[in-house]
Amino acid sequence: MTATSATRDTPIGPFTTIVDDDQRVLASGWTDDVEELRILIHPTMRPDTVRSAADLGTVTEAVDAYHRGELTRIDDVRVAQRSGEFLMHAWDVLRTVEPGAPVTYSHFAELSGRPAAIRGAASACARNAAALFVPCHRVVRIGGALGGFRWGLPAKKWLLAHESA
Repeated sequence: MTATSATRDTPIGPFTTIVDDDQRVLASGWTDDVEELRILIHPTMRPDTVRSAADLGTVTEAVDAYHRGELTRIDDVRVAQRSGEFLMHAWDVLRTVEPGAPVTYSHFAELSGRPAAIRGAASACARNAAALFVPCHRVVRIGGALGGFRWGLPAKKWLLAHESA
């Protein structure tokens, strides 16, 4: 399988997106290292080859618009991730968390239908390959501490501030 990637400059560094032939996001994040993203894709969906493009059409438009302040432009971008039933459901739930209204890991577990699965909720964030489009940055610790973020806490802090402005 072959996929396509494009990298955009953003206020917090390069942002790369990998999409399949149906323009579904397979992986994305604040890096210009395509291989760093490719290995995050579930093995059954991982492309053998990723060709580079200057632009991914509506996906690139959504990335640019989000970073300009049009926060909901990412909502309609399709995402394709694969894992167990809980993680896939949790990723869908993450897409319903509104910009500017972060939730705690325990609240995210409740929203996902398993209030006791706080570690499972944290795992859903940690294993999310489609950063931004599945906004795991909107999950914080009780008391507002940032918790972790694959792309670094300064990036998470910027994203939360950007969305609360």
